[in-house]
Amino acid sequence: MSQVSQERPPTQRPGQQGGFMGRGGGPFGAIGMPVQKAKDFKGTLLRLLRYFAPYKVNLIAVLVAAVIGTVFSIVSPKILGLATTKLFDGMILKFRHVPGAAIDFTYIAHILFILAGLYVVSASFTYLQQYIMAGVAQTTVYTLRREVEDKLARLPLKFYDGRSHGDILSRAVNDMDNISSTLQQSLTQAITSAVMLVGIVVMMLTISPLLTLVVVITFPLSMLVTVVIAKRSQTYFRDQQRALGILNGHVEEMYIGHRIVKAFGRERISVATFDGLNDTLYDAGWRAQFISGIIMPLMNFIGNIGYVFVSVIGGIMVTKRAIEIGDVQAFIQYARQFTMPITQLANITNIIQSTMASAERIFELLDEPEEVPEAADATVLAAPRGAVEFQHVSFRYVEDVPLIEDMNISASPGETVAIVGPTGAGKTTLVNLLMRFYEINGGKILVDGVDITDLRRDDLRRMFGMVLQDTWLFNGTIRENIAYGREGASELEIIQAAKAAHADHFIRTLPESYDTVLNQDATNLSQGQKQLLTIARAILANPAILILDEATSSVDTRTEVLIQKAMSDLMRGRTSFVIAHRLSTIRDAKLILVMNHGSIVEQGTHEELLAQNGFYADLYNSQFAGAALSEEVAV
Repeated sequence: MSQVSQERPPTQRPGQQGGFMGRGGGPFGAIGMPVQKAKDFKGTLLRLLRYFAPYKVNLIAVLVAAVIGTVFSIVSPKILGLATTKLFDGMILKFRHVPGAAIDFTYIAHILFILAGLYVVSASFTYLQQYIMAGVAQTTVYTLRREVEDKLARLPLKFYDGRSHGDILSRAVNDMDNISSTLQQSLTQAITSAVMLVGIVVMMLTISPLLTLVVVITFPLSMLVTVVIAKRSQTYFRDQQRALGILNGHVEEMYIGHRIVKAFGRERISVATFDGLNDTLYDAGWRAQFISGIIMPLMNFIGNIGYVFVSVIGGIMVTKRAIEIGDVQAFIQYARQFTMPITQLANITNIIQSTMASAERIFELLDEPEEVPEAADATVLAAPRGAVEFQHVSFRYVEDVPLIEDMNISASPGETVAIVGPTGAGKTTLVNLLMRFYEINGGKILVDGVDITDLRRDDLRRMFGMVLQDTWLFNGTIRENIAYGREGASELEIIQAAKAAHADHFIRTLPESYDTVLNQDATNLSQGQKQLLTIARAILANPAILILDEATSSVDTRTEVLIQKAMSDLMRGRTSFVIAHRLSTIRDAKLILVMNHGSIVEQGTHEELLAQNGFYADLYNSQFAGAALSEEVAV
């Protein structure tokens, strides 16, 4: 026999929880913020793109709509410049008192009508682009969500035991929302920005290569300033995130344990600690925002210098008739728009980096090893009797660390089997193996003579009813929680189950009776009342095999007596596995298995085990002595 290292599987430390994208000061939004990056950007991107394969036509339509909508928007300043030129020429002629000189308002009105049409067409194609992309994005994310949901249903229990709930939820919810937002908004914005950047450069070159050179020269200077400041601000943003995490942890800890804090009079210390952490966060946040906030004024300053040069050089060229004044106006508009698509593309690059990291985390979830496939020709037990047999079963959570070795158990139909032993002995593991939450490494487990690997997991688990020490009730009415035990249960059956569990009386004292809605974690009921509801749920299920894990540990002595009677009635004729910590509750069991270090060290009835004066006798006598001492102290 090997020594047991632990009863439950080792808990892995969850991975990093998604990147943080803030709304920062600066032309690139959150340019100073640290962005989580994918370990395999290219591979993750290619895998994500496969989900778009069925929508090639839609994506081509999005691209065409984006190009058309953006092009019509880009040519508008050039056309508006024609109206400005015509207005300027007319005013100059009138100023020179040229005979018949007048402003051609008909031409200007014609230009304005053309502009209005262009704006309408641009807006229409932009809307069409967004509409089509929204459909593609939502359908793609819907497919991904379904795959994740189906995957979670196929993952073995060891996956959930090895990861925090927060990490799993972060992947299934936060990372999915991040992908959804990027697909619907950022991708279309990236296409539009790229087309706009190319179009603006082309339009500026057609107007004046010289003025274009002026704009292009000033742009690298502004980018240099941005990069230098962004590097400085990243340090402060990291400090801000670190301080925020510590502060949130303190607040959560104090909130959860507020009763203990008050009981020990530590409110002032808690507030003082909060003030210190809050000051640290304020200092880091102020520095980060101040440094990143400098970027925009400097960008505007450098940009305005560029506009000054464009205006001066353009004015000189107008006087020399080398360019029309309307073209100078259009060029200034293009120069102001020039940095916008670059800024958007830079920000989108960060967003896409974060999105690929989210997609990678989701794909890691989808690639997790699943449960052993069901048998192709699964056996069906129409009327299970409840005979259970372990034949030379061995199991280990960790490959090189045996937990259960050569276990042999035989339970006849209707027999009550109690499982006792110290913490970590393997009691709960035995139940997990029986219900195929974990797969055994060797041997066989038989139910009614059939290997459980030859049964469908759903069929196998429907044979069991469970009442655990840790109660689980969902947000719904009491009636719905009890009815969870069996689909299609009638109102009468629900009430009978509640009466059998001695829960009917307290339920009817509630304002809404069976329609009382349980809040999150069912905190509007006492722990004992919650346990009674889980027992009623098990009674309603009417299973062939019962699993009771210290089911009465959370109720008072009087209620425990009532529940024990109800349990005795419930267990009559059913095979029952009772995990017990209080040995006084399992004296009447037909068979008691004493486990230690993953092996059965003793077995027999209560009287037989006491007569052996072994491990069980030591456990029982220590509990009895402890109870007697408690009574003496109470007296």
